[in-house]
Amino acid sequence: MDIRLLRSSDIPNVQLTNLTNLPENYFLKYYLYHALSWPQLSHVAVDTSTYSPTSLKNGTTGLDPGNMYPKIVGYVLAKMDEDHPTTGHITSLSVMRTHRRLGLAEKLMRQATRAMREYYGARDVSLHVRCSNEAAIGLYTGMLGFEKDRVEAKYYADGEDAWCMKLDILEKEQEEAEDTAGVDEGGEVGEAGKSAGGQKGGKEKKRKVKVGRQLGVGDLVEKDARTSKD
Repeated sequence: MDIRLLRSSDIPNVQLTNLTNLPENYFLKYYLYHALSWPQLSHVAVDTSTYSPTSLKNGTTGLDPGNMYPKIVGYVLAKMDEDHPTTGHITSLSVMRTHRRLGLAEKLMRQATRAMREYYGARDVSLHVRCSNEAAIGLYTGMLGFEKDRVEAKYYADGEDAWCMKLDILEKEQEEAEDTAGVDEGGEVGEAGKSAGGQKGGKEKKRKVKVGRQLGVGDLVEKDARTSKD
């Protein structure tokens, strides 16, 4: 499984994922508007198990034409608020039912919010979610730190109300920094490490190491490509 930036060529498959899973649908040009205006923010989850570009190129596979392109199984469509330049907004998030419970929705959201902060200096993020969508509300509040701000009556075309939810990125960063404050980042290495921990009769002391907090968005995308083999 790979999580990467949205490409223009992905848009038809992203629209298909949207039409399959959600009642809120958009024209192709709306996806393109996001991709061109904020190219660093929207991401897709790709099932790479059905796609082998090398074998396709060499003609050594029996895959049918339907497998000639990576299978988009999830996406997050994101943008910056044009009236409030330090506020990001999640336009749409969806994962195919066949690929749920793999943590993809959380990963897509974290990629988007990190990119908002890294590229646009975002201080907060907003989104809307149906009041009846308890699973999504649980993800946003329990896993990602969003808070319910207010109910917007009849927000959706079918008349259902929506929760407007917000995430204070700066506050979240501060909380995470406090959670990891004082964690030992490891001892000395090389000859200094040997002299300190390799003395005769001495027992090497295990240390906790903090990793991953300061990785940039590009690093995280590459890491997911190498390690997220769901």
